[in-house]
Amino acid sequence: MRNSAVVSGGLALLLLVLVVTGWSPLLSFDRAVDEALHRSAVAHPGFTRLNRVLSDWVWDPWTLRALALAVALALLRYGRRRLALWVAGTCAVAAGVQQGVKALVGRERPVWPDPVDSASYSAFPSGHAMTAAVVCGLLLWVLALVGREPWRGWGTAAGVAAVSVLGVGWTRMYLGVHWPSDVLAGWLLGWCCVAVAVVTYRGSLDRRPLPRRARARGESRREGP
Repeated sequence: MRNSAVVSGGLALLLLVLVVTGWSPLLSFDRAVDEALHRSAVAHPGFTRLNRVLSDWVWDPWTLRALALAVALALLRYGRRRLALWVAGTCAVAAGVQQGVKALVGRERPVWPDPVDSASYSAFPSGHAMTAAVVCGLLLWVLALVGREPWRGWGTAAGVAAVSVLGVGWTRMYLGVHWPSDVLAGWLLGWCCVAVAVVTYRGSLDRRPLPRRARARGESRREGP
């Protein structure tokens, strides 16, 4: 997981540099993809409305953060205080990173003569994509820690998470409010936040002192609340 954090963070940084320096192959790719998707969005208003509902309500960042908060509160109720803190804290840190990078890069969103949707703040990275990656990644991690084994619903949960993360990225491009590289950066930064959360959580458990009786038996630290 530590390597995953380094790789995803490094790729996100590389993408940021390419966007800031205006690397023409990337910008040309972004423009070509968004122009094709925008033509489709204008030509198919019914499908466009569906994408707006998914993007603005189902997969909206505040909807996903509310879900993460509900999970954190449930963890608190069942005595998993440390895990609840990590879930809530990671979501808060990720939101701060997202806004900080947006302010740093200041990338303009796509502009169309016939827009089908609108959005605020800078384009890079996509807040929808990043929040979906963070929340879905955290919830799958929580399920892996507290779920019963073997749990038949794991495949369904993973499938819903994958559809949500990929789907929200699609909607942001299809609605013409983000460039493809914005979405990719959001996914990479989101996963980096999840990976860092997992690594630091494990590290916090390793640093907790074992009870005297457990030390006497030579037990090792296990996942706990």
